[in-house]
Parts: sequence; structure tokens; C-alpha cells
Amino acid sequence: MGQAASTLSYKGEKAKENGTFTKEGSLRIFNMPILWFLIFTGITLASLYTGNLPGGMIGSLLVMMVLGELFGWVGDRTPIVKTFLGGGAIIAIFGSAFMVYAGLLPEATVTSMTDFMKTGGFLNFYIAALITGSILGMNSKVLVKVGLRYFLPIFGAVAGAVIVAGIFGSLVGFTLKEAILVITMPIMGGGMGAGAVPMSQIYSEMMGNDPSYYISMLVPALALGNVFAIILASVLDIIGKKVPSLSGNGQLMKGFTYEKTKQKYNIEKMGVGLLAALTFFTVGTLLGSFLPLHPYAIMIILVAVAKISNIIPQNVVEGASQWYQFVASNWTFALLFGIGVAYTDLNTVLEALTLQYILTVFGVVLGAIIGAAILGKLVGFYPIEAAITAGLCMANMGGTGDVAVLSASKRMELMPFAQISSRLGGALILLLAGLIIPLL
Repeated sequence: MGQAASTLSYKGEKAKENGTFTKEGSLRIFNMPILWFLIFTGITLASLYTGNLPGGMIGSLLVMMVLGELFGWVGDRTPIVKTFLGGGAIIAIFGSAFMVYAGLLPEATVTSMTDFMKTGGFLNFYIAALITGSILGMNSKVLVKVGLRYFLPIFGAVAGAVIVAGIFGSLVGFTLKEAILVITMPIMGGGMGAGAVPMSQIYSEMMGNDPSYYISMLVPALALGNVFAIILASVLDIIGKKVPSLSGNGQLMKGFTYEKTKQKYNIEKMGVGLLAALTFFTVGTLLGSFLPLHPYAIMIILVAVAKISNIIPQNVVEGASQWYQFVASNWTFALLFGIGVAYTDLNTVLEALTLQYILTVFGVVLGAIIGAAILGKLVGFYPIEAAITAGLCMANMGGTGDVAVLSASKRMELMPFAQISSRLGGALILLLAGLIIPLL
């Protein structure tokens, strides 16, 4: 396949393609003319509500893809929602959760999708592709040029978020455990699919209760954190203009320039990438049977070590990256729709949205800014840019949040660093979550 694409701008390009006008002027959803998408939707709904939807993977994935993409398309074009609340991701999750809550989905379909997501392993399948491909696909030039110094402001953001959230939380009545595990960790954890979802699995395994119990508490924090991250990004842009010495105007450090790398998509490489993702996940599960760490955390460590040591052949690295991009491009909204059905309890979500909760979420984002700016300054970064990339891009809602934060701060050229924060920073939070649970 000869389509050239930048790994760093993939999500942005995907967002431009889906549901936008082509050169011929036809509106498209999920990379097809809207008329054809509506035909697929009509067939799906007819099968769903006449009781003729195929069981198992086919019927579940069909409903998840069609309705997930439809809800995602609406969310990405709804004012306020698309700007501050995470766009399509939030609508896909809460739209499907509302359908279950209101009885708009047949019980048999809800059961089938829940089984597909949980015992069927679709969630693990997605996460395996995401962890393997996103870490192996990191741009080596960025990692070499910036080096380990970038991880200091990331550490500062996490430390600042924990400290300020702990203070705010204690003032409004939360325990330290609640402030850190329920609010801080999901906000700093790299988004929905890479953060809150695997985090709920880790919490479930280490503390008991079903993952749905935790994800219903984690999702509100993630959404609110994204809102504050976007708002404060625009505030940082204003501060940078008022105090020029704090800002590099889109440049993280003096003398640094970045050139995007491109690659050609290849079907055979994607197959290799799929195999790599499944193998890394299996090794994580194998080692997790006798190591006191969650398989996700073990997998993250193994993939990171493989990337840093450069022991994986280049075609496997490219294949893993391309397979991850395929999965993220085509199944993210489907996964989020499934999360709403199988893991999200609207009653729990609504009960969590109190003034105390909102203030603590604000404390997390504020602490991330302060910590990243201070430690970023120590390693030679401009404080504003460090706060945006290592701070707000840790506290936002993953890939869509990165775009929103950088757009609000008028610093889209910082996307490579935003992705380091969302990918490796988010992976670090998953690892930390598994390590600190026994300590709290």
C-alpha cells in the first residue's frame, strides 16, 4: 500500500477525513459517503430491533462500529462538547450508556456486547495494539534529541498533580486514597482507551469489585480534567504573551527543530504488528502469573525496554505502529461505545459530580502545570511550553485532548512532545497505579 502518512499527524488527519467534505463536496462519515453510511446504519438498526442481529462478535462489533462512529461524528461537531468535553469520545461512551440506562438497546444485545468486551477479549485486543504500537512507534529522533530530560517535567507534572490534589482533596473531604486513585491517576493517565480503561482493570484485579465500578468513577474525572486542561492552555498562551521570558512561542528549548518522519503503510507489516502485539500481551500475562504486577504494567515495561535497546527489527517496529494506527483509526469509537455499554453506570457517574469533586479535579490540572513548569525550567525548557506538553498533555484526554490543548495554546508544532506525554507518560501512570495501590 503506497499511502504515505506521518505517524505524528495520523490522528489529526483521521479527524479531518471522517465526516468532512471531500473535494467533490460530498459529506462523509467513517471514510464513506454519508448515504452509504446511512444504508449500513439502517441495516444494522433493522437487524437490531427485529431480533435478527447475528450473535457473538459479528453482531456486537457491527453495532459498536456503526453507532460508535455515528455518536463520535456527532460529538466531534457539537459546540462546547467538541471544544471542551472531549468531543466524540464522550458522546460515544455516554450515548451508549444512556441507551442501556433508558432501555433503548435490547437486553440480548447488551449481554452480547458485554461478553464481547469482557470475556471475548476485545478490550484486551485493543489495548495490546495500543501499548505495543504506540511505544514502538515513538519517533527515535525526538527521543534521542530531547533525551531523558523530558521525563523530569513529566515527573514534575505527576508529583505536582498528586500534591495539589491531595491538598485540595483533604480540604473538601476526600481521603488521600480517593484524591489520588480515583481522581488524579485517571486524569494523568493518557486518555480513555490507554488510561481509564486499563486502569479500571488494574484496580479491579488489585482491589476487588468489577471494572465497571471503577470506570464509572474514573470517566467523570477524565472528562472534567480535559475541560480544565483546554481552558488553562489558552490561559498559558495569554501568560506567555504577557511575560515573553517564560515562553518559547512554540519552541520547547532553544535551538531545537523537529522534522516529521513518514512511512508507507504495508498490509504484510500490519500482520507482523498484530503478531507482535498479541505476543507482548501474552508475555505480560505469563509473567503476571508470578510477578506482583498487572500484565499491562509488565507489558509496558517490556515494550519500552525493547524500544530503548533497539533489539526489535525495523519491519516489526513499523508493523506494530501501523497495526496500532489501523486499530485506533477504525475501532476507537467502537471500543468507546462498548465501554459505555459494558463498563459505565450512569447513576455512579452522576453521583460523582459534586463541587468537591470538581475542585479536586481542578487541583490536579493546576498541580500538573506548576510541577511541569518548574522542573522543565530546571532542564532548560521554556516554562510555558513545558507546562503545556508535559503538564496539560498529561492531564488531557489522550490524542483528542492533545489536539484541543495545543490548538487552544496555539502551539500545534509541539505535537511530538504531546504524544510522548500521552503515550509514555500515560503508560508510566498505569505502572505507578499498580505500584502505589498497596501503599495507600
